[in-house]
Amino acid sequence: MTTTEAENMATTLPRPEPVTKTAPVTKTEPVKKAVPAEPKRTVFSTGFAHAALAFWALLSALPLAWAFISAFKDNRDLLANPWQLPRSWHPENFSRAWNKAGIGDFFLNSVIVVCGALVLTMVVGSMVAYVLARFEFRGNRFIYYGFVAGLAFPVVLALVPLFFVVRNLGLLGSYQGLILVYTAHALPFTVFFLTGFFRTLPTAVAEAAIIDGCSHEAVFFRVMLPMAKPGLLSIGIFNFLGMWNQYLLPVALNPDRDKQVLTQGLASLASQQGYEADWSALFAGLVMAALPIIAVYLILQRRIQDGLSVGLLK
Repeated sequence: MTTTEAENMATTLPRPEPVTKTAPVTKTEPVKKAVPAEPKRTVFSTGFAHAALAFWALLSALPLAWAFISAFKDNRDLLANPWQLPRSWHPENFSRAWNKAGIGDFFLNSVIVVCGALVLTMVVGSMVAYVLARFEFRGNRFIYYGFVAGLAFPVVLALVPLFFVVRNLGLLGSYQGLILVYTAHALPFTVFFLTGFFRTLPTAVAEAAIIDGCSHEAVFFRVMLPMAKPGLLSIGIFNFLGMWNQYLLPVALNPDRDKQVLTQGLASLASQQGYEADWSALFAGLVMAALPIIAVYLILQRRIQDGLSVGLLK
């Protein structure tokens, strides 16, 4: 090949394009959405909230403290110096109220009625709430909203029908009649609260238990009830407080003097004795009636908060 031919061939071949350097590819991070910042609490708003809570606590504690101090006075000191400390302390007022005024019998009657009604309410209410929350069947919503409607029904309107129903059953003035009425009165709120709580519990554990061969009864008592312990404790405490302070139902349905509950007995003592009432013993009885409620709330207040927060957050 001649020199001219080689030059012609070199001119006809395509020239390689120049290589350009490209910047290295970098990974782009996903753009995060801007979350609005929470408003900062000012010193004024925080101080106002603390002051309001302190005022409410003082407003609630003062009557209890005054009743506790008055329980250690005699009648003369109570009427002459109602807002001062006792000139001489009289702890025998409590023993006199417990024995002579009959507070001990009223207290025992309240324990029997409230404990029986509380156990029955929790057993029946938890079973009904579990079925309404976990099983779909015809009439499920109708039954649930029937219990919800019971929350808005005033108990005053049911006193006359309740009186005739309990009397026709032969339970007027008996423990059994009060227990059944207390249970019926507390069931709507119990079912409403526990139905929402059972819906928040995970279904995977119950399904695994059924696959392992557990029956529905075993799943309820062995799996679901232990998981629902915070909710059960919360609603149980609320029911206990309401049943212990109940006054209208026993007045209408419990005419038997020997089976009167604590609230009923204290009211009858205050009204029957008139101006000759033993006020110091009556204050001692009031303190003894309030002590179980205060003790239950102080011991289990964290349980109440945990149960309510779990049910609300989930």
